[in-house]
Amino acid sequence: MRKKWMGIALILVSVVTLTACGQESKKETKKEVAKEEQQEVKKIKYLDKEYEFKNGTERIVVTGAMEAMEDAAALDVTPVGAITVAGKFPEIYGKSIAKSESIGEKQQPNFETILSLKPDVILGTTKFPEEVVKKLEEIAPTILVSHISSDWKDNLQLMGDLSGKRAAADKKLAAYEADVEKNQDTLKKKFGTDNVLMLRIRGGQMFIYPENVFFNPSLYNEIGLAVPEVVKQAKAQEEITVEQLAKVNPEHLFIQVQSTGDKQENEKAYEELKKNPIMQQITAFKNDHVYVNAVDSLLEGGTLFSKEQFLEAVQNLDKK
Repeated sequence: MRKKWMGIALILVSVVTLTACGQESKKETKKEVAKEEQQEVKKIKYLDKEYEFKNGTERIVVTGAMEAMEDAAALDVTPVGAITVAGKFPEIYGKSIAKSESIGEKQQPNFETILSLKPDVILGTTKFPEEVVKKLEEIAPTILVSHISSDWKDNLQLMGDLSGKRAAADKKLAAYEADVEKNQDTLKKKFGTDNVLMLRIRGGQMFIYPENVFFNPSLYNEIGLAVPEVVKQAKAQEEITVEQLAKVNPEHLFIQVQSTGDKQENEKAYEELKKNPIMQQITAFKNDHVYVNAVDSLLEGGTLFSKEQFLEAVQNLDKK
């Protein structure tokens, strides 16, 4: 009889224990569900489109978008993966970018490397072909960063939102705008009503750009110089011949001789241009108002990083 009661007691203890464990398990499950529900999906708005990120945006990979490289440098952000130029990170980007891992060159992303980095978000470029974009989207949520200079504020704020440095981005924007306002009148007087043009030598040829591309917004929108007709008519990057440039006859000429690609070809092209009799008759050349690589030739122009350096360079033109 005693054994029977002991057996019943053991059964009761087991039932109570199992019930308690079941209840505890249910509590843990409820806690996990509640935790998942509490974890908000990160939402970021960029150029009128909203993006959602379930795993945050801590691990950033930059590919193709040199604008994003400059924005990361401006905010001291270290992407887990970034673009190299000729196999290296250019010194101009600073120490933060130097800590990143190379994911290939500007137009040659290494998809295997990007995948291995397990990015939360990939920053590509609006210049990428559709097939490249599809491959990137298979790896992680992808945002195509605008290459249009007039989107420079949105681009910087995007990097700020992704990296948790939006306040720093807004502070830098306000500081730059204040600097422009402070120096605008002085810079306009420096050039007066003169015809000012910027061009770039790449692939051994001279190119001009529309009003909202390259450094043109800095010259014509921010400093407030008159826009040459040839710039108004440009629809994209357009080649300009020596004869066409002579017709424009700028009083001030900014020339960026591209150091990427075939550097020697570009430098040789510029040396030949200087010797060209037609070029020598252009007012900017006759008056020594030609500014070659006023800033690093790698800079895109349409970023805060570029604009800060260009504004400083223009302020110091007379000191050279």
